Amino acid sequence: MFELVFLGTSASAPSVKRNLPAIMVKHDEHRFLIDCGEGTQRQILQAGIGFKRLNRILITHGHLDHILGLAGLLSTLLRWETMEEMVIYGGKAALNRVNDLIYGVVLRGDPPPMLLSLVPVEEGVFIEENNFSVTAIPVSHRGPDNYGYLFQEKGRRPFLPEKAEALGIPSGPLRRELVNGQAIELADGRQIHPDEVLGDLKPGTRLVVLGDVGDPSNLYTYCDQADTLVMEATYLESEADMARQFGHMTARRSAELAVRAGVQQLILTHLSRRYRERDILQEAQEVFPNTIVARDFDTISVKKDE
Repeated sequence: MFELVFLGTSASAPSVKRNLPAIMVKHDEHRFLIDCGEGTQRQILQAGIGFKRLNRILITHGHLDHILGLAGLLSTLLRWETMEEMVIYGGKAALNRVNDLIYGVVLRGDPPPMLLSLVPVEEGVFIEENNFSVTAIPVSHRGPDNYGYLFQEKGRRPFLPEKAEALGIPSGPLRRELVNGQAIELADGRQIHPDEVLGDLKPGTRLVVLGDVGDPSNLYTYCDQADTLVMEATYLESEADMARQFGHMTARRSAELAVRAGVQQLILTHLSRRYRERDILQEAQEVFPNTIVARDFDTISVKKDE
């Protein structure tokens, strides 16, 4: 299961109720901050999630509304927090701008207080943990090197206790070894293999988080059957021409992508101040009913339907 904490849901400029783009993704002890708009550090404090283990930041692209908060966040970490390592991932063009911001404005010749790495990503898996991976998705927006991120839990084979009972396998460590894919030997000398007590492989939870998107035509495969898709809805369809001009999505177009990709839930963010939330929601739900519009500080669990 993944957990989303929306720290900023506005587009381009903040509004009274919406800060600039930032989303926290949690999985067990792991935490990832996706984008870091101006004021994100205060949003983190107000959300009550703190800075602990906040050492991996994923940048979707280098536009200022998605990266300016790095300056304030790192400035705070310089003074108040103890952190051994910080890794910032993103496309090369975005990281060039992040490098200028951090080393030219924040540090200005001083060394960072922790091991700080700016790691360029390319299409494909770039983080592999024991039970999930993170994949960089190339995205068409204004300029080069834009990425979204796919969080994919590894599939699992459910343990079938009725089969274990029939085979006389006692509860405890032996069953745990079978779940972990290891063969066991019973007290009577019988060899039991995992296939004898495990069901069919069930895919893990699939979460896609996208930043700004101009042309979604390459995204359907990555979004295919996602349990949740987080996507922008900067414009309404009444201004579709302007959306295309500036490389953004309308609420309807995002909903159409969700339908075509067969996702289970669509969460819209990156909302312009020019529209009412209910109008954005209505336009999307006419195409894809299981749509919600994220608000700052919303916390949403993402898991595979059983």
